[in-house]
Amino acid sequence: MSLEDRVKPHIAKLEPYQPGKRADEVERELGVRDAVKLTSNENPCGPSPHAIAAVQELAGSVDQYPDRSCRQLRGRLAEHAGVGPEQVIVGAGSDEIIELLAKVFLGQGDEMICPWPSFAMYKVAAQSAGAQLVRVALDDELVHDLDAMAAAVTERTRIVVVCNPNNPTGTSVGRDAFDRFAAALPDDVVLVVDEAYVEYVKREDCVDAVEWARRRPGTLALRTFSKLYGLAGLRVGYGIADADLCGWLERVRPPFGVTRLAEAAACAALDDHEHIERSLRVNEEGLRYLEREIAALGYRIWPSDASFVLVRVAPGMGDALMRLGVIVRSLDGFGLPDCVRVSVGSPEANERCVKALRHLREGGAASLR
Repeated sequence: MSLEDRVKPHIAKLEPYQPGKRADEVERELGVRDAVKLTSNENPCGPSPHAIAAVQELAGSVDQYPDRSCRQLRGRLAEHAGVGPEQVIVGAGSDEIIELLAKVFLGQGDEMICPWPSFAMYKVAAQSAGAQLVRVALDDELVHDLDAMAAAVTERTRIVVVCNPNNPTGTSVGRDAFDRFAAALPDDVVLVVDEAYVEYVKREDCVDAVEWARRRPGTLALRTFSKLYGLAGLRVGYGIADADLCGWLERVRPPFGVTRLAEAAACAALDDHEHIERSLRVNEEGLRYLEREIAALGYRIWPSDASFVLVRVAPGMGDALMRLGVIVRSLDGFGLPDCVRVSVGSPEANERCVKALRHLREGGAASLR
């Protein structure tokens, strides 16, 4: 018997998460120059200068273990959300908190419901715990079909995830529809509202997941510092829930997942309102530019409440764009082979993307001068 035979069957079938390609990686592999990365929904403004200063100040103390409880950051987040510190869970990225949920609530025979297409880590978390991921298709406008998700709940359901705004579509659900859905869920089902892009939402009837976390035990509002705050490389995410749920997650959380540098940078980023406002303004301007210019080329583009846009192109066009030095997220593995996700980048990167799409629309070869 080999070591491979000892691997758990549900792990052997698991496909690892595939991140977007880096610019230097594409330049090396394809021989292109000055590639622009519009795959990972990173903040084109970068991190807050205050966050950079906080990291530099603590750089000499990396020999010391971090504060496992993240007391300072949890206190700041609790104050911001109007909850107690015991109602905040912090992790090395919001995806770590998804993994903690799976460790606590999922096992063989259990089910986790999520929309599809959506964030790929839901499948990784469920399947790694030996549970079944029940994927409910989005509706015709690529919005959560909350009625179908409610109908999918069974006695085996342990977790239901609503990704709002949804990744990779950028679509969102409104407050009334969500409130009806959440109120009808069984009390013993954990409701996770993944709000990685919530700061970008423009709709007036935005879902108030934190309020649901305050009033419904077993509800977790999940957020991150990777997008608006520009700290993707430091890995800081957090959840707001009732104290009991946070306590269960704390039992399985690794002792030192969030580093000293990451906690300090996150606290500093929360205070930099000028950087936050600039990031929101740059995203809104970039979003409007991409929606307007891409639609003018004749491509189908979905209205977005996030920091990216979903574009219907043609199968294989993601690779063609990459050969032009514009790296976008192809969505073949998400059941959308004729779509790409384009992150809002700098004005120059956005213009480069539009120029490449125009070039391909006009039948240009895979080179762009």
